[in-house]
Amino acid sequence: MTTSHTDELRRLMQRLVRRFGALAGDSTPCGKPMSIAQAHALMILRANGELSQQALGAELCIDKSNVARLCAKLVEDGHAHQRPCEQDGRSRRVSLTVRGERLAREVEDSSGARFGALLATLPAKRRAPVIEALHDLVAALDALAPPSTERESP
Repeated sequence: MTTSHTDELRRLMQRLVRRFGALAGDSTPCGKPMSIAQAHALMILRANGELSQQALGAELCIDKSNVARLCAKLVEDGHAHQRPCEQDGRSRRVSLTVRGERLAREVEDSSGARFGALLATLPAKRRAPVIEALHDLVAALDALAPPSTERESP
C-alpha cells in the first residue's frame, strides 16, 4: 500500500462524509431534523424491537455514555421507552413508542428516497461495483476495529 493510495482513500472518505451531509449535527442527510445517531437508533430499534442500551450502542458503534445520552433524548422527545432489564437492574432496555415507530418509518422512507436518488445518478453498469466496493470497505473496517463500543475518538 503506497502513501499516495492511503492519502487518496482518506481524502475521498472525508469528502464522501462531508458531501453526504454526515457532519451536520442537527439534521440527517435525508433532511430530517435530528442527529444521524438518533435516526440510526430509530431504524435499528424498528428493525430489532426492544434492545438493551449496550446492544444498541454496539450496533451504533458508540460508547455507553453516548448511548445513554442518545436514549435519554429519544425518551425526552417521546420516541422511546426505557425500562430496567429483568436480569440486571443496572442495565436498561429501550423500545420505540408509537410516535417513535411512526418517525422511524418516516426516516426509513426519506433515507430510501435519498439513497435511491443517489444510486440513480450512477450509470447502471457502475451500481453493482460501487455497492461491492462499499461491502469491501465495511468488511475491512470490521476487520480493523474490535467489536467493542469502547473506542477512542478519531
